[in-house]
Amino acid sequence: MGVLHFVKPEMFDGLIPPALPGSARAWTLGSGVAELAVAGLLAAPRTRRVGARAAQALFVAVWPGNMWMAWRARHASAPFRAMAFGRLPLQIPMIRSAGRIARAL
Repeated sequence: MGVLHFVKPEMFDGLIPPALPGSARAWTLGSGVAELAVAGLLAAPRTRRVGARAAQALFVAVWPGNMWMAWRARHASAPFRAMAFGRLPLQIPMIRSAGRIARAL
């Protein structure tokens, strides 16, 4: 997904809450860098614990974008609303799993 932030940034720009300072594109590209950095940390055994903690932080950091997406989808089609709202509770097990992985290493 980190690469996709650079290949198709317009897909992510709409997820950036307008209350954040700066341009949506800057946040899109920055989060792409963060995702690639987390992937790199998780790939190497020596940095996997740090990578799991970084993944946990990243999942928390992108949650406002998912909330913004759900808010904007409240009048969209039922399938899109289901996807947008369904992402919110799915963040919780992802955050918890990353923490468990970090503790287990």
